[in-house]
Amino acid sequence: MAASKLAIIILAGGRSARMGRDKATIEIAGVPLIRRIYDVVATCVDRGQIYVVTPWPEQYRQFLPDSCNFILEQPPDRGPLMAFSQALAKINANWLLLLACDLPNLSTPAIQTWIDSLPSIDPQSIAYLPRHVSKGWEPLCGFYRQICRESAIEYIDNGGRSFQGWLKMQVVTELVVADPLCLVNCNTPADLAAIIPNI
Repeated sequence: MAASKLAIIILAGGRSARMGRDKATIEIAGVPLIRRIYDVVATCVDRGQIYVVTPWPEQYRQFLPDSCNFILEQPPDRGPLMAFSQALAKINANWLLLLACDLPNLSTPAIQTWIDSLPSIDPQSIAYLPRHVSKGWEPLCGFYRQICRESAIEYIDNGGRSFQGWLKMQVVTELVVADPLCLVNCNTPADLAAIIPNI
């Protein structure tokens, strides 16, 4: 798939309450998590097609190249679906890869493999997402067609805030992940310690 057909959205709008500090700036091997995610996807698309959605852009500019775009999440604290819908209104791409900023095990080869499979996705599907056995879809590590914006806005306008609730009403294709560890995120100090022993 041509890079112009795909954009990357990195969400960095959470309060990191369970972690006790900003997850996006936690360093692993000397690299902040938000930069780590950026570097993983930087060779997969044109760098001008990478966007960070956050209420606090000045907090993260120092960690990212000048070519990285920022979209202001406003108002803050309304959840990832609202932040995503705001980004959809500002990005011109057929597909969007939505990523949380706290996925330390993501790799460029895995992302590229997923991208290469996009042309085969059912045209009726608005998303291409991993599925967790008990939790349902993994909405913050997967692909969405730009055309999903209309249904997302309608769901939000009707009072919806849950990604899972919205996705239950959509046609979604499962993204089969070879290594489930790449979906592990860092929500708590215990999660982080499991990735970096003795942190």
